[in-house]
Amino acid sequence: MRVFLSVFVICFLLGCQSQKSAVNTKVTTLNTQPKLVVGIVVDQMRYDYLTRFYSKYGEGGFKRLINQGFNCKNNHFNYVPTYTGPGHASVFTGTTPKVHGVISNNWYDKVSDSYVYCAGDTTVQSVGTSHKAGQMSPHRLKTTTFADENRMFTQMRGKTIGISVKDRGAILPAGHTANAAYWFHGADEGRFISSTFYFETLPNWVQSFNNSAIAESYLKEWNTLYDIDTYTESGNDLNAFEGGFKGKETATFPYDLKALSEFNRGYEIIKATPYGNSIVTDFAIASIDGEQLGKDAITDVLTVSYSSTDYVGHNFGVNSKEIQDTYLRLDKDIERLLNALDAKVGEGNYTLFLSSDHGAVEVPAYLQSLKIPAGYFDKDAFKSNLNETVIFNYKAEDLIKNISNNQIFLDRELIKSYGLNLASVQQEIVNTIISYPNIYKAYTATSMSTTEFSGGIENLLQNGYNQKRSGDVLYVLDPAVISYSKTGSTHGSALNYDTHVPLLFFGKGIKAGSTMEHTTIPDIAPTISALLGISFPNGATGKPLEFVLEN
Repeated sequence: MRVFLSVFVICFLLGCQSQKSAVNTKVTTLNTQPKLVVGIVVDQMRYDYLTRFYSKYGEGGFKRLINQGFNCKNNHFNYVPTYTGPGHASVFTGTTPKVHGVISNNWYDKVSDSYVYCAGDTTVQSVGTSHKAGQMSPHRLKTTTFADENRMFTQMRGKTIGISVKDRGAILPAGHTANAAYWFHGADEGRFISSTFYFETLPNWVQSFNNSAIAESYLKEWNTLYDIDTYTESGNDLNAFEGGFKGKETATFPYDLKALSEFNRGYEIIKATPYGNSIVTDFAIASIDGEQLGKDAITDVLTVSYSSTDYVGHNFGVNSKEIQDTYLRLDKDIERLLNALDAKVGEGNYTLFLSSDHGAVEVPAYLQSLKIPAGYFDKDAFKSNLNETVIFNYKAEDLIKNISNNQIFLDRELIKSYGLNLASVQQEIVNTIISYPNIYKAYTATSMSTTEFSGGIENLLQNGYNQKRSGDVLYVLDPAVISYSKTGSTHGSALNYDTHVPLLFFGKGIKAGSTMEHTTIPDIAPTISALLGISFPNGATGKPLEFVLEN
């Protein structure tokens, strides 16, 4: 009996030890912590730019991310409006404007009775320029980004650097606790700048970069990277659907940027060409050394927004030779960045994702030429007609304070003073405008606040509706109807051409593969947070995409 008990005790202890070892092993692999996380946002990138130009891409850029990483092919924005500011905020906070508060690029502020800019901040000063272009910060962003959470998790030892040619493209992704955000100021300077929200003086490496005349080197000819006759994935170079540059009669290749800069705000013209992406890549690579990113075991975050794609798309449209050339050149820049990360951080030591802040519509005039329903919305006529109707119905002037971002803001104090019911006035306006040409749907703020919409455009409107910042009536235009010029593309709707954007994961902790499962933009930040084993951003509503992670 004693022998049996002794054997039992020994086996029990050995079993416990075995289980303890197994538990410890699991703990050591609980989270995958790369030395560096790189978050790339390509401004105005439709998903079909991956597939349309695929055969023309090299092996080291987009194709490397697709073939060696994980491709979420059915990735969408789950809110409107699909603009740059909300898009960048949503990618990195893991939530929508309903929560993070960035409801547009610019919006009417009900408290101050004025327009505000999503990154504008008059309480800070410019750094690196005497121009007001540096008076920016993330103070209007209401929630944290995953970069903020990483900073706090590492006791502020993990760095965060944000880079773009656009201020909002650098500032919003980097969050509130970033070490720095840098954006490109053109005009007569052509340099990367920042604000006193981060520091008082540009670091030496940034000053050296600005003094290197790199910006000057990009004021050169812009011609197609390859023979233009091989650009069979885009329309004719000469057509009626493109804007072009001041100082050049036709929107056709080649473009003498040095000569055209005189008529297009100096160095600003670089932003509207593929070379804006190139200088961002130059600066991002310089930041890896300058900030010593990924040099130790504590995870750093680098956010890179390629915004020149947006400028080119707005100017020339999504079917232009210019947009195709811009993406073929961006492919080369991404390859350069990946090679630099391999060399400086180490292949397998970093994790990268690539997505977009919104897509874009085909030029409606082009669609009309193909007999596809499309058109243009006269915003000024709409405002005038609506004001006249409200005055007639209520025998009162100035009930409407503002119409912007497809939202109508009412003077609530005036409505109260007239003894009118706010919800009734909202509904009456909905009933009025739903009969207007090119108005597809309209909803009151009351319905957005009191009704839970589970799907459709209504759900996207609700996810973009912020009770304190949004208007009293929201309206939606017909498909492919925009309030914009007759040339070039724009965005902002809940339609697939604006919501369907790429989502690629690559590097440490990421599986190789693809999915057609529906994913949403707010899923990105929780996925990176889960990879790092850190807290989700404090307002996150997305879910971790477990199927892209190795562990």
